[in-house]
Amino acid sequence: MTINVLHMKFLKTLAVITLFLFNCTVFSQNRVLDSLLNQLDKASTDKQKAELLNAVSSEYVENNPELMMQYAQKALKLSKQKNFRKDEGEAWFNLGNANIMLSRYTEALKSFTNAQDIFEQLLPEAADKKDEIKANLAKTYGSIGIVCSEQNNYAGSLEYYFKALKLYKEAKQQEIVLRLYNNIGIVYKAQKEYDKALEYFNKALAIQKEIGDSSSAITITNIGNIYLLENKPEQALASFQEALAIFNEHENKRGLGELYNAMGQYYEKTGKYVRAEENYYKGLNVFEDVSEKYGASASLAYLGDLYAKQGNDTKALEYLGKSSVYAEEIGVLEQVKSSEKSISELYEKKGDYKQALIHYKKFEKAKDSINNAENIKNMVREEMNYEMERKAEMQKAEADKKQAIYNEEVKRHNQQMFFVVLFILLLFGIAFLVSNRRQLKKTLTLQKELAEYEQKALHLQMNPHFVFNCLGSISSFIVQNGTDSAIKYLSKFSKLMRLTLEYSKESLIPIDSEIEGLRNYLELEQLRFNNLFEFTITKDPDIEDDMAIPPLLLQPFVENAILHGLVPKKEKGVIKVDFALDGEKLICTVTDNGIGFTKSKEMKVNSVTVHKSMALEITRKRLEVIQAFTSKTSKVEIEDMMTSEGQSGGTRIVLNLPIQYATN
Repeated sequence: MTINVLHMKFLKTLAVITLFLFNCTVFSQNRVLDSLLNQLDKASTDKQKAELLNAVSSEYVENNPELMMQYAQKALKLSKQKNFRKDEGEAWFNLGNANIMLSRYTEALKSFTNAQDIFEQLLPEAADKKDEIKANLAKTYGSIGIVCSEQNNYAGSLEYYFKALKLYKEAKQQEIVLRLYNNIGIVYKAQKEYDKALEYFNKALAIQKEIGDSSSAITITNIGNIYLLENKPEQALASFQEALAIFNEHENKRGLGELYNAMGQYYEKTGKYVRAEENYYKGLNVFEDVSEKYGASASLAYLGDLYAKQGNDTKALEYLGKSSVYAEEIGVLEQVKSSEKSISELYEKKGDYKQALIHYKKFEKAKDSINNAENIKNMVREEMNYEMERKAEMQKAEADKKQAIYNEEVKRHNQQMFFVVLFILLLFGIAFLVSNRRQLKKTLTLQKELAEYEQKALHLQMNPHFVFNCLGSISSFIVQNGTDSAIKYLSKFSKLMRLTLEYSKESLIPIDSEIEGLRNYLELEQLRFNNLFEFTITKDPDIEDDMAIPPLLLQPFVENAILHGLVPKKEKGVIKVDFALDGEKLICTVTDNGIGFTKSKEMKVNSVTVHKSMALEITRKRLEVIQAFTSKTSKVEIEDMMTSEGQSGGTRIVLNLPIQYATN
C-alpha cells in the first residue's frame, strides 16, 4: 500500500510559503530591523511612524508572529486615528500574516478582508500610487487564497488566486505569476482534477523556461506526478528524467529527494522493484543528509511498503517502524496512522497478536487525533464561511447605502436641472421642446429595440420548431431503435433545455459553460440526424477559466451549419468550433464542410422561415450591444471556403469579441 502523505503535506506547505513570502526580500534581518527601529525612535510625523511601524512588523514575518502582531496593532491604531487609509490597509495585511503563522485562520481571514476593502476603495482614487495599491491588493487576494486553501475551501481559494493572477499579469510580474500557476495546479491536484492541474503546472513551466528559473525541476516533478496519477508511466518517467538533469546542474537537495521518491513510485508501479528500492534509498540518503525528517519519513514508508509487498516482513517492519518514529517526532499524524496500520497488519500476519494489538492501538490513537483535528478544521472552515458571508452582506448593505445616497444626489441634481431646463425652455420655446422630445423618443426606441433583440436572441435557441423536431425524433426512436436510445436522446434534450434556461438569466457565462452547451446540442443533433456529421470543439490553453462570453452566442451559427450546410449535402460532414486569443480579442470560429453559404442562401430564398432568417440579424444586434457596452469592436464575418478545384468547401464563420471576465 503506497502512500504519499508527506509529499502532499510538503507541497501544501511549500505553496503557503511561496505566496505568503513572495514579496519579502531577505536581507540580513537584524541589521534592517536595527535601522528601522532607530528611524522609528527619530520619526517626527505620525505618517512616518505609521509607515515605520508597518515596516518593522513586516520584518518579523519569518520568525516572530507575536512581535509582528504587536507592531501591526500599533500601526493600525495610529492609522485609524489619523485616517491614513493605505497604512491602515497594510496594518490589517500584516495582522493577517501574523494570524496565519499562529494558525488563527478565522482571524486571518477577517484581517485580510478588511485590508481588501480598504485597497479596493483606494484603487479608483489613488492616481499617483495606483501601482502600489494594486500590488497590495494582489498580495491580499493571494493571502486570502492561501487561507481558503489551508481550510480545504478550494472554490474560494481558486477565486482569489485568479483575482491575484489578473493583477500580477497586468503588472507583468512573471515570477509571481508562475508561482500562482503552481499554487492553482496544487489546488486542482488536491481536487483530483488532474487535467487542470497539468495545464497550470505547464503554464508555470513555460514561464520558468522563458526566464531561466532553476526551480523548474520542482514543477517538472509535479508534472511527472500528475502523469503517474493519470496512469501514463512513460510520460511520467520522461518528466522525472528531465527534472533529474536540471537538479544535477542546480543543486536543490529537498527537491532532489522528492524526485527520487517519485521515481521510486514510478518503478514500483511498473513492477521494477529493484530500481524502486534504489531510488527510495537515494531519496532517504538525501533527506537524512539535510536532516529533513518529512521526506525521510516518506522514503522509509515507501521502502517498508515495498518490502511488505515482496514478502520481506522483517525489513518492512524495520523501515515502517523508523518512518512512524520520524513522523511522530515532527507531528505528521497521517504518516503515523498509515505506518502503524501496516505494522499491525504485518504482526497479525506473523501470528504475533500482542505486537499487532500494540501497534493497532497506536494506529487508533493517531486516527482519533486526526479526526479531532479534522473536526476542529471543519468548525474553523464553517466559521470562516460564515465570516465571508457576513462580510459579503455588510458590503452589500454598504453598497446599498452608497447607492441610496447617490440616488438622492441624482434626484437633487435632476431637480436643479429641471429648473434650469425650465428656464431654458422659457427662453428658447417650443423649438427646444420638440427637439428634446424627439431625442427622448429616439433613446426610448433604441432601448426598446435592444431589449427586444436580446430577448429574441435567447428565445431563438429553444424555438417551438426545434422542440417539435426533437420530440418527433424521440417518438421515432421509440418505434425504430427502442427505449434505450430514446431515453438517451430525451436525457440530452432535457439537459440542453435546462442549460438554455439557466444561461438565459446571465449576461456573461464562462467559456467552458458555452462549450458544454454547444457539445450537448451537437450530440443531440448527431442522434437526431443518425450521426450525419462529426464535430470537434477546441480551446486555446491561454484562455483562463474566468474568461466569459454572452450565453448561447454561437448556437445559431452551429444550427445553421447543420441544417443548411450539412443536411442538404447528404454526406458525412464535419463541424469544427474553435476558441482562441488574438491579443485583446477572443476569436470564435465555426467551420463546416457543407454546401457553402452562398449556395445555402440560394436554396433558402423561397423556403426560409422568418425565425430562421432573423438569427444572423439578431446576433449582429447582440454584437452591437457588446460593442456599445465595452467600447471595443465586436463583429461577425461569414465566408465561403473553396477547394483547390474551385468548388465550395464549406462555410467559415468568425466572431471577433472583446475579452470579458465572469468575475467582472
